[in-house]
Amino acid sequence: MKDPALDTLLLPFENGSLDFFEDGSADQKALFLRARMGFAMNAMDKSRVVCQQTFAADKDNLERAGFTVTPEASGTYPLVMVLPPRQRDEARALMAQAVKSAGEGGIVIAAVSNTEGAKTAESDLTKLAGNAGKLSKNKCRVFWAEVSADTINQQLLEEWSQLDAPREILDGRFMSRPGVFAWDHIDKASQLLVKTLPDRLPGRGADLGAGFGYLTSEVVKVNKVKAMDLYEAEKRALDLAETNLKGKTGEVAVDFIWQDVTKGLNRAYDFIVMNPPFHAGGKQDRADIGQGFIKAAAKALRPSGHLWLVANRHLPYEATLDKVFASYEIMADQGGYKVIRAIKANK
Repeated sequence: MKDPALDTLLLPFENGSLDFFEDGSADQKALFLRARMGFAMNAMDKSRVVCQQTFAADKDNLERAGFTVTPEASGTYPLVMVLPPRQRDEARALMAQAVKSAGEGGIVIAAVSNTEGAKTAESDLTKLAGNAGKLSKNKCRVFWAEVSADTINQQLLEEWSQLDAPREILDGRFMSRPGVFAWDHIDKASQLLVKTLPDRLPGRGADLGAGFGYLTSEVVKVNKVKAMDLYEAEKRALDLAETNLKGKTGEVAVDFIWQDVTKGLNRAYDFIVMNPPFHAGGKQDRADIGQGFIKAAAKALRPSGHLWLVANRHLPYEATLDKVFASYEIMADQGGYKVIRAIKANK
């Protein structure tokens, strides 16, 4: 898939506006916050880039291409590249991290699509550290600043650094943080799924795309559940789930797995619950993600195992369910959401 923001981010290095990768200082490394793989990355010297990424699918793609990837970045770098996320507080916190990671004299460079708030993101970096240059291409904007003690707004830098910090929500029931799906409330689709689940779910189960742990927190209350594995591609969410469920699952054993569900599951299950994502960094619906979740669930369920799925009513999952399950049935249809139970063949 095309990645206009990534292509635009690397434009200043390609046209000579910035010469970090051409200056011969092979011992100097760049930090790439929220890095993701794309065709333009193939031209980079992989030995000179440290990629920070907490989303498993992007991490896997970068590692396959030969890049060094870490979920947490530390130290200072002469160049910090960043692809800010859509959520405002999360994006500002990441921009603050970029400025702190650059150190005196370092360059921070970011790129954002025009439709995802490029003008606002450029303004944010300017407020934090000034502005040294900008270019526009691919309906995106790339902009950069040289970090200097004379231009940094230290008060704003510290304030924005805390914008995506974990905090209590729902009167302390859960810990969450901006940028995580439905970060400050319980998603209505997940609530409908919980309301529709049966009184008994015997055996080992899995929660695919577990987020900060709401579904599992309810499933462990159901009779006969012995164990739950939480699969989540976003490590920031999975870490929250582990905090939220610690000491609260009774005799139900829980495991937390940082993994792209569409690559397959680790174990065999008696039942699976899921509210699969249908966006991937943009506004356009991505039904293929949920379809991948359904296929992975079908392979991991034991014979006669049950899948409990909730989704927006318009998402076209039924054809996939028909192919990989023996049968399926819509158990609830309410508020624009549908809950589907699918049963795997018994052999």
